[in-house]
This record gives sequence, structure tokens and C-alpha cells, in this order.
Amino acid sequence: MDPITTLLYASLISILFVAIILNFLSSHKRLRRNLPPSPSPTFPIIGHLHLLNDLPHRTFQELSEKLGPVFSLQLGNRLAVVVSSPSAVEECFTKNDVVLANRPPFISGKYFGYNHTTMTHAPYGDHWRNLRRLTAVEVLSTARLNGFLSIRQDEVKHLLRGLFEVSSSMFAAVDMRSRLSELSFNVIMRMVAGKRYFGQGELSDYEEAKEFRNIVQEVFKQGGLSNAGDFLPILRLFDYQNHEKSLCTLQKKMDSFLQRLIDQRRLSNDGNTMIDHLLVLQEKQQEYYTDEIIKGLILVMILAGTDTSSLTLEWALSLLVNHPEVLKKAVKEIDVQIGQDRMMDELDIAKLPYLHGVISETLRLFPAGPLLPHMPSEDCKIAGFDVPRGTVLLINAWAIHRDPNVWEEAELFKPERFEVKEAEGGHKLIPFGMGRRACPGIGLAQRVLGFTLGSLIQSFQWERLSENELVDLSEGKGLTMPKAQPLEVMCKARDILHKFL
Repeated sequence: MDPITTLLYASLISILFVAIILNFLSSHKRLRRNLPPSPSPTFPIIGHLHLLNDLPHRTFQELSEKLGPVFSLQLGNRLAVVVSSPSAVEECFTKNDVVLANRPPFISGKYFGYNHTTMTHAPYGDHWRNLRRLTAVEVLSTARLNGFLSIRQDEVKHLLRGLFEVSSSMFAAVDMRSRLSELSFNVIMRMVAGKRYFGQGELSDYEEAKEFRNIVQEVFKQGGLSNAGDFLPILRLFDYQNHEKSLCTLQKKMDSFLQRLIDQRRLSNDGNTMIDHLLVLQEKQQEYYTDEIIKGLILVMILAGTDTSSLTLEWALSLLVNHPEVLKKAVKEIDVQIGQDRMMDELDIAKLPYLHGVISETLRLFPAGPLLPHMPSEDCKIAGFDVPRGTVLLINAWAIHRDPNVWEEAELFKPERFEVKEAEGGHKLIPFGMGRRACPGIGLAQRVLGFTLGSLIQSFQWERLSENELVDLSEGKGLTMPKAQPLEVMCKARDILHKFL
């Protein structure tokens, strides 16, 4: 055996020996603390990493049924605690809200969070509070959302017109994933940069947007618990599976796209876009509002406002065509409250409680964030258990939303349950998170979801491709839990659309 090979073997054995010793010491340390129960066995080095798969929210639900609503996992060198009950969630965001206001510093945050400086990835502190305030006041305030109303109206009208062109006289099969994705992307990009990419004849813009949308989708695939290097740092020494190289390549493409958006707005003399407002702030405080900070804010808006909205709409339509009795009731509500003499407007959402129930029930069954990550900045207690500082704490919203002890007939699609307002209280429905790190875009999401879904229900008849075969509701891999199969469905324009289009 040559000297280099001998040295490699010796190094590997030394690393394994140290890892086993550390695992042994960690086990003794666990015994001195009242940590939540964990599954057996716990393997040396990897701990419970072998339990992670493409659908961790389902795996964690199964474990919670055996171990209880609060349990722990040893993921490589990091302790994780999973919370799966409303009472424990309430304790997290009342007694421990400030302590749990951090996010775990995953590797993805280095590349997609501009080295953990964006609102999504930044640690709790002055910088994060300033970004949160800026987003609430300058970007997502009620006044600002009202100012962007015409954008949402225009994009919904484009969606309806596109569907009308293929289904004006007879039922036609349509791929709704691509159409809904283009709608949400256009809404956000017009708010952010004043540019409409999809549906126009400018091929260069379309190709650029298509490339960036693919990057966004890849970011969601790479997020969450997908990278073993987050839990086994030794894998980063040789970039296991070229993961960081791929992240770096994605980040450069993403950064180039965002920088072009900023540069284009600088050449414009006036405007009312998000970037325009941020560039005004940059002129006043150049040291703080750097291009990188602005790009981080833009990226958060795009990531939070595109995939999440379009996928929720896709899930909602899938559920409606699988439950024609629910769809019929939603159609009747719109026809009674709005009628057939005018098209629905965004202000009409308040008159449609059953439509609100359909959306809430969709978010309950298929939340765009099935696992909500937090990290305690100091030792704390949850449900009587010790949760050490630096733990990866995961709120399993998906499991809470389907808990039969919390929801009657939890697996069924029943919008009627939300006719009683108490159904949304008590930390039972948390699709947008809770506490200080809750999603600030709830207002925008509710407007986009309500107006778009209501308009689709008012304007078209919807049916499955086959009357005898339900739409597949399997979840696919990804941070935002997309449908495994894109929704293809039959639609036909209703009379009201013939009047107005």
C-alpha cells in the first residue's frame, strides 16, 4: 500500500473514531437533559439522517404518532426538535416567540440569502427588524397593495382571455400549472420591476423570465432539509455530490438577473415599482441600501409570491374538480352575490365566505410551507422538554392541519368547517407561519388567491379529464410542496365570459 493511500485510510479511521467518541459523549449529555423522546436506533455519525426523504412532513407525522407531538432527532451533528400540536405551537410563539425568532443557518441561506442577510435568512436583530419594517411599509402596506390593484386585475383578465380562446365553444383540456405560474410571476414582476414577461411578444424577455422561473423552482427544490452537508460538515470538505458548486452556479445566474432589473430601473426617470422606491432610499442611505440589500428584498418577494400562490391555486382547482358538489356550491355563491351582469372584482372577496372557506381548506390540506423552521437563540422549554440553543426546531404545519384530534374528519376536503370562525383560531391553521417570522405577504396572497380563484369559478365550467378518474393529489419534492403531477383539466367558458370578452 503506497504512503498516500495509507495516510487516507488513517485519516478516515481517525475521523470515524472521533465521531464515535463525540456521539458517545453526546448520548451522555442527552441523558442529563430532559430532551424530547427520539426514535431508535440512533446510528453513529449520521444519527437519524436515514429517516429523511423527499416528503419529510409525512415521515415526521408518522413519528409523532409513536413518540408524541414533540420529539427530537439527531440529524448528523445537529439536534432537531419537531413540533406537531397546536398547544406546543402556542407555547412556542407566546412564551418563546423572541427566543425562536431565528432561522437555522442552512447552506442554502449563504447562496440564496446573500450570506444570510435577506429578510428570510437574516438572524433576528436590528437588520432583520429594519427589513421587516421596510417590507411592511414600502412594499406590502395596504396603500401599496391598493396601488397595485390594476396589475392584479390586468393579469387575471389575461388569464381568463387565454383560457377563453381555447374553450369558448366547447370543453378543452388545459394545463393549469403553466398558466397559473405565469400569472403569479407576472403579478410579482410588474410590482417589483414594472415588467410583464409572459404573454407578450418580446421573445428576449420571455426567454429571460423562463430561465429565471426555472432557477426559482430549482431554489425551492434545493431548500429545506435536502442537503446532507448541513448536518454532516465533513461532506463540505469535498463538496458531496457537487451540491455547493450547483448552488453557486444558481446564485450567479440569479444575481445577474436581479442586477439587470435594478440597472434597468436606474435608467428610468420615474416609476412606481418596488425597485424605484428602494433606489430612492439608496440615494438617501447609500451605505445601508446597497445593491445587494435591494437584490435580497427583490428575491424574497419573488420567492414568496410566485410558487406559493400558483401552487395553492393549482391545489384548489384540483380539489374542486375532485369534489364537484363543493364546486357547485362555490359557483352558486358567486352567482347569487355577484350575478351574471358583471365580472368579479377584488372587493367582492369579502362577500364570498364559502370561497374563503375553499381557500382556507386548501391551505389546511396542502400548505405551501409544510415545515416551518426556527432556531432558539438560547435554551428554552417546550411542552416541558429542554430545547437547547442552536436546535433546528421544525413546526410540522402539515401534521397539525391533518391531526384528527384537532380537526373533525381531518383528511376530508370540507370548506364548510370554516363557516365557524373559531375553526381558524387556536394555532390550528398556520399556513403562513406564526410569530415574528410569520409571512408578511399574507395580505397580498389573500388578494391574489381570492380574486383569481373566484374569477376562474365565475367564468368557466370545470371538469376532470375523466369522469371516472380523480385528479392525483400526490405531493412532489420541494420546499413549497408542489403537486407531483401538473394539473390538466377540462374547462369551458360560461355565458358571462361571452358577454365581456
